[in-house]
Amino acid sequence: MLKLIERLGPIEGRQASDTLTLPYELRIRGRLKAVSDAGRDLGLFLDRGPVLRHGEGLRAESGEIVRVRAADEPVVTARVAAGLPLARLAYHLGNRHVQLALGEDGQGGYVRFPPDHVLEELAELLGASLERHEAPFDPEPGAYHQLGHSHAHDHDHDHEHGHDHDHEHGHDHDHEHGHDHSHHGHGHHHAH
Repeated sequence: MLKLIERLGPIEGRQASDTLTLPYELRIRGRLKAVSDAGRDLGLFLDRGPVLRHGEGLRAESGEIVRVRAADEPVVTARVAAGLPLARLAYHLGNRHVQLALGEDGQGGYVRFPPDHVLEELAELLGASLERHEAPFDPEPGAYHQLGHSHAHDHDHDHEHGHDHDHEHGHDHDHEHGHDHSHHGHGHHHAH
């Protein structure tokens, strides 16, 4: 079994030696036994974290890389005019605290969610046309997750240290001594 232990974030397809296609409910889980698209047994041993997104890479203990793919599954794709109607649709559906995928394709912007009568009715009330079909469901990650987890940020911190420390010292020391001596002189006169 190939043990996948590290999240790599989005990677190019060519970096991976295999792919793993999972529906949304399995991409939520950090621990999972699965079979890769090439038929190999995989075990996921990941920290609990954000949902695995379509196109993310996972590194195995062996160093091998497997790329995650979002499986086609039953979804409802709601389409409405871009701009305020789309913002309103996303807002009201998001207010129900369900996972939503927001996207854009040749036909414009859309909001996609798992089949749910209440949400479908609400979307239609807001003027959306609904398509019930099978497609990947790759919901929007929480903003906090996204800000905290993006790998790019972690690497940049170390570069900035070490440059500035040496410049500031050494300039000011010599100027101050000259002034102090005269004060000592005055001090003695007052004392007498």
